[in-house]
Amino acid sequence: MAAKPKLEVIDASGLTDTDWAGINKVARAYEVGGLDAFWNELKNLGELVFQIRVAAAFFPGEIREAMKDEMAAQGITGEDLQELLRKAESPAGIQ
Repeated sequence: MAAKPKLEVIDASGLTDTDWAGINKVARAYEVGGLDAFWNELKNLGELVFQIRVAAAFFPGEIREAMKDEMAAQGITGEDLQELLRKAESPAGIQ
């Protein structure tokens, strides 16, 4: 039987203590039950944004590409996203 690949955090930038708690949960699930257990535990973490942050710690490139693909499928461009961020950061957008 082939050894299971090691699961490693690739991108730890910006992770909070809460993110690390989620990372540790899914990593333990992976060690016990493999990738299926990893994905099942990830789904049980709660909010989608939290799930994405945890998954992106392990698979940053794949998550980034999946988000780009989904944005494209929804007709959202990079420029659209930048404009939304500018509006959210402007004093008029902060209320």
